[in-house]
Amino acid sequence: MVELFPEGFEEVDRPEGVELAAYTDAAGEERLWAFFGGARGADVEGGWEDKWRAFHRPVRIGRLWVGPPWESPPAAALAVVVDPGRAFGTGSHPTTQLCLQALQELEPRSLLDVGCGSGVLSIAAALLGFEPVVALDIEEPSIEATRENARVNGVTVDARLVAGDERLPAVAVAVANISLESVQALPARLDAPTLVASGYFASAEPRLDGYEHAARATLDGWACDVYRRAARP
Repeated sequence: MVELFPEGFEEVDRPEGVELAAYTDAAGEERLWAFFGGARGADVEGGWEDKWRAFHRPVRIGRLWVGPPWESPPAAALAVVVDPGRAFGTGSHPTTQLCLQALQELEPRSLLDVGCGSGVLSIAAALLGFEPVVALDIEEPSIEATRENARVNGVTVDARLVAGDERLPAVAVAVANISLESVQALPARLDAPTLVASGYFASAEPRLDGYEHAARATLDGWACDVYRRAARP
């Protein structure tokens, strides 16, 4: 199927097994018959190619609005526009929403976005007045997506590719919407008085060396914690 339809196909779980479906024309159906020795086809209603958009709805978190380019933000909102067709994470996940709320409760200063994905948190921070904003990720596609989304939103974000263990730039605020294991490893690499951490279930209670827990918020079973650097004795 990958060779026949490199643009993509659908996998559907059925009681008898996994069904593979390609949206194609008569020529594509002939390729299926020739390769598999059998297939069944059915007409689909018009507009199917755009129906995926219905699953990407905008969200409003305080002053921020995060949504796709085909939706219109409220006039008074700070709009973060992200195209889910090329992004690695949008504003709809509870951990992203929790981080966006936490950022609005902090004084805008220099900020580091660890594991930036599509750049939603970096872009929102820039709109909220944080500067400079540095976005880091270990995946090149995420850096490319962050740069493009920052350009579309008209903000300045310094997006950089990093290794998973190198020392991170010193900032006033760091935000990390990543795995629990990665969050707990951050103190050894981080130089930031304030850390906003998320990406894990509310049942987890991270303990970070050198940091004191300051606040917690939860949403739909997920958690976001704010930590302050502990005072040295």
